Amino acid sequence: MATGDTDNPGGPFLANVALRNYKSIAACNVPLPAFAALVGPNGSGKSNFLDALRFVRDALRNSLEYALRDRGGIGEVRRRSSGHPTHFSMRLDVHLPAEGARGLYAFTVGSAESGGSTVAEERCALWGGPRGQTAHYHVRDGALVKATAKVPAAIEKDRLYLGLVSGLPEFRPLYDALTHMGFYNLNPAAIRELQSPDPAQVLARDGRNLASILRQLEADNGWVKPRIEEYLAQVVPGVEGVDPKPIGPKETIEFRQKVCGAKHPWRFLAANMSDGTLRALGIIVALFQNASQRRKPVPLVGVEEPEAALHPAAISALADAIFEAAASTQVVITSHSPDLLDNGRIPAGSILAVTMEEGCTIIGPVDEAAREALRKGLYTPGELLRLQQIEPERPGQMRLAFFEDGLPE
Repeated sequence: MATGDTDNPGGPFLANVALRNYKSIAACNVPLPAFAALVGPNGSGKSNFLDALRFVRDALRNSLEYALRDRGGIGEVRRRSSGHPTHFSMRLDVHLPAEGARGLYAFTVGSAESGGSTVAEERCALWGGPRGQTAHYHVRDGALVKATAKVPAAIEKDRLYLGLVSGLPEFRPLYDALTHMGFYNLNPAAIRELQSPDPAQVLARDGRNLASILRQLEADNGWVKPRIEEYLAQVVPGVEGVDPKPIGPKETIEFRQKVCGAKHPWRFLAANMSDGTLRALGIIVALFQNASQRRKPVPLVGVEEPEAALHPAAISALADAIFEAAASTQVVITSHSPDLLDNGRIPAGSILAVTMEEGCTIIGPVDEAAREALRKGLYTPGELLRLQQIEPERPGQMRLAFFEDGLPE
């Protein structure tokens, strides 16, 4: 498969992400391909970009208050600077392939006078689709400015309006897609614990429902589990298979592994497996969870440092799994692994360089000097990373039009 190919001819789910005053990010306007690698040193703000996307999911799936509280409150979310910004803004340009629709979703959140937070402005617009219809709404300071659909007039200023209109067929596909994005910083300790059966449709961030998701994938689509086992065997030599295993009212994962001198593979529970093995399984399941035909799709998977706790020789197999998954699910990772970048399949267009300057995160495609070095074959991406020569394009005077640009006539 060529890098960046996708089963969705209209492009990846998130075509572009613009942020203002989110944590260390003063402003960014970033195009996202089907596979994107956020590359930069520790502490540069890679995780903050991924967390901004997770914030959207959490605020819609739960509530705005929950998403802010989970991150320490609005004071910990909006950027700290001498300018004392009071608001932060996000805009997502989206593609919904099942509906053949495109659109945007944008909002600005600030502090409420009585404490807490308030949605200062929110806009959603969708166009295209099977009948070429357009649907949109615009909310400002707790009042509905305009809308095309029959939407509720009652507006709660401390909640995102998309959650209120998610029952309408015009807006439900976008709501479902945003709330089914998956973000992962897998915790081997959580995977080792006996797990309660979970009907959730998306793998939990730390992997605590991994056994249930594996069981659902096995039941929904016969080829997925063998494919997961193939990749796991390449990443962890000796592992021949994995199975969800009930233990009383709980469940765990059972591994089948070759043992020297044994005719048949031995069976080990997750509690006896290494951190690297458990993380690798969790990442591969996260990547392929979209393969189920019965569940709502997972349009984007974000993974923090997938190479962590893996031997360099295993990273190539993991990269192959990432690229196969990116044919049907948009994949965004953070990384500072030269070995992953030198897999041989990552072009400059999939690399988003991240750096920190004077306390502000700068994110963008690699600069012209790095692109020229890569085009001429003078260096590999991994060599440039080792030399600290992967830098983002500087945005100059960046204009971020969160609520107007890109709307259909």
